[in-house]
Amino acid sequence: MKRRIKHVTVLGSGIMGSGIAAHFANIGVEVSLLDIVPFELTEAEQKKGLTKDDKAVRNRIASENFEKLKKASPALLYSPKFADRIKVGNFDDDLPKIKNTDWIIEVVVEKLDIKKSVYEKIEQFRKPGTLVSSNTSGIPINILVEGRSDDFKHYFAGTHFFNPVRYLPLLEIIPTTDTSPEIIDFYMNYGAKFLGKTTVLAKDTPAFIANRIGVFSMMDLLHNVQKLGLTVSEVDKLTGPVIGRPKSATFRTADVVGLDTLVMVANGVRNSGTEANNFNDVFALPGYIQKMVDNKWLGSKTEQGFYKKVKNAEGKSEIHGLNLDTLEYELQGKSSFPTLELTKNIDKPIDRFKVLIGGKDKAGELYRKSLGALFAYVSHKVPEISDEVYKIDDAMRAGFGWENGPFEIWDAVGVQKGIELAKDAGYEVSDWVKNVETFYKVNDEGQSIYVDKNSGEYNKIPGQDSFIILDNIRKNKTLWSNSGASIEDLGDGIINFEIRSKMNSLGGEVLDGLNRAIDLAEKEYDGLVIGNQGTNFSVGANLAMILMMAIEQDWDDLNMAIAYFQKSMMRVRYSSIPVVVAPHGMTLGGGCEMTMHADRVVAAAETYIGLVETGVGVIPGGGGTKELTLRTSREFHSDDVKNNRLREAFMNIAMGKVATSAYEAYDMGILEKGKDIVTVDKRTQIKTAKMLAISLAEHGYTQPIEQKVKVLGKDALGMFYVGTDQMLTGNFISAHDKKIADKLANVMVGGNLSEPTIVTEQYLLNLERETFLQLCGERKTLERIQYMLQNGKPLRN
Repeated sequence: MKRRIKHVTVLGSGIMGSGIAAHFANIGVEVSLLDIVPFELTEAEQKKGLTKDDKAVRNRIASENFEKLKKASPALLYSPKFADRIKVGNFDDDLPKIKNTDWIIEVVVEKLDIKKSVYEKIEQFRKPGTLVSSNTSGIPINILVEGRSDDFKHYFAGTHFFNPVRYLPLLEIIPTTDTSPEIIDFYMNYGAKFLGKTTVLAKDTPAFIANRIGVFSMMDLLHNVQKLGLTVSEVDKLTGPVIGRPKSATFRTADVVGLDTLVMVANGVRNSGTEANNFNDVFALPGYIQKMVDNKWLGSKTEQGFYKKVKNAEGKSEIHGLNLDTLEYELQGKSSFPTLELTKNIDKPIDRFKVLIGGKDKAGELYRKSLGALFAYVSHKVPEISDEVYKIDDAMRAGFGWENGPFEIWDAVGVQKGIELAKDAGYEVSDWVKNVETFYKVNDEGQSIYVDKNSGEYNKIPGQDSFIILDNIRKNKTLWSNSGASIEDLGDGIINFEIRSKMNSLGGEVLDGLNRAIDLAEKEYDGLVIGNQGTNFSVGANLAMILMMAIEQDWDDLNMAIAYFQKSMMRVRYSSIPVVVAPHGMTLGGGCEMTMHADRVVAAAETYIGLVETGVGVIPGGGGTKELTLRTSREFHSDDVKNNRLREAFMNIAMGKVATSAYEAYDMGILEKGKDIVTVDKRTQIKTAKMLAISLAEHGYTQPIEQKVKVLGKDALGMFYVGTDQMLTGNFISAHDKKIADKLANVMVGGNLSEPTIVTEQYLLNLERETFLQLCGERKTLERIQYMLQNGKPLRN
């Protein structure tokens, strides 16, 4: 029988419970978010004359956490509107309603007796066959269900989400010995297909998979820091993006997670009796950690941990790091390591490890010690915590934000070299590794295969039929490439155009490749996908090229370059084959313009998309201004609607607004409802886009006819000028911002027209390009572009 999830009840409204509730709401599920009834009235409630019987009081804890959920930054909801899918309540009044829910998720405090008492109450009202799961991260799953009915045990498992739930894709599924195999399959499939999670089947071992490996790696580092004489800021510099880890690296991550949480997991593993002595010693707390815990320096929750915000002599805030020897906070200077300098021209973190472990400075020594310990540890965790190496790598990528898992890194430095590093660090790897040539390979079908510990044979990683991995097919399926792009054959008559420039910026080599891909698709194939699997889809146009031309006042060449960009975007729209674009991550400026000109879009839910050109002093010049004007004109039904819709589109461009999710992009008019698709699992994008292109082709795709646009002329322009004048007078914008906004408004109303007029797309493109060039001649625009190139963010002045 097919199991449908229409309603979920989350028991516990704290950080994790709220995050889980929000994510189910994100995918369209109704949620009841429940918590305990408060023991006492607050002073404010007493002043209002409320009693303990009032609903506002009884629901207070869940209601307060729900308000925090709605205001969370970064946002937990894809759209603020999705909050309507969540209803709050309390255990005493609302637990009987679980008879009508499809899935009960327990997220209460990590104490066994409390959890068991909650399960006892659940069994009083739960309908047989209803799913029940726990988000516990430290209590053995089998212990939780002791004393429960057979039906309860049959449908129960651990479902361990990671915080923040929206952004970290790992979901560990931990069955008990009594969990039905069909229910395990359901949890695994639902997590991947509907929640967009990397679902990893874990064993009921201490800390499961990701926390077991991640905390070992962190604790090992905490022991090595003082031995090597490194500061907390130096360690964070060495263990962040340079090795494919989050910007928060080690110590900032510990502050965010909370030192008490780290200590709880470390103590839990150390006291479990499952570790060999040399590994168990790693989980022992260094002296400075114990002192920090005693002092309640737990990180962000106590406003000091490894870092602390302090006021300097001038009264300005500074971030000071903890001196691990003196336990005093001090301003930490910038540091440089020769080893890091050697990796500056290596784009991919996975390719840097061979260089990093060869460093002759403290950085090189840290990498050798840390990787040696990590390699040894994970070798001994197969099969203890996982029977397969890929599950460990999946867990670390999805749960801790590592770009590469430990076995992938081991492959990158070489298996034998990794064994040497482990030995030098004082560890022996497990015997099964010693005859392994490599942990992963790619087979002839472009699928990843992994080595089996027991047989030494290679097996296909399951689940790959749902997605296409470009790294795996590029070697045998590349039809053409240059320095910034490539074209791959996806099979079944569909090709893929992949942007591969630095930061996936859009320069001449990318546009040349795009036009070549469209030419090739029109001549020999049925459709084109534009997609990549980098961190971001595209950060926009090549600003360095624009700056160089503007400084040299090479206006003819810049005009031709912008015209070529516009023509390329129009080819995306008006080619004779279907074009499907698959944006994800940062999709800014030109990346947004490319997306808006596609026949269809398959966007990752985590797509941050917008026309941001005003931040560098220009307007969207690759068809973005034209396109939003065109889309707005379709909704002109009355004067009020005309002005309101045009004003909304204008403000989105003028303010450089970026959608915080693909769903918000619908509201901004960047994605179109009923036409464009959102997927919560980024891994499926290219495959889904391919299938959509096939469908369009098979249903008789016909090249579109260029559209006419209704523009409103001078009447609407006056409305915009009044608005920008008020913004300037109120000091909300600068004089240069007003100039940009006024020129943008001029384009969106169609220029110097005395009345509403029907114009061509090319008419608006010409206006757009002319305005772009004018603004490039402004000194302040050049300053903004230079600032952006140097600092990676726009300058507002």
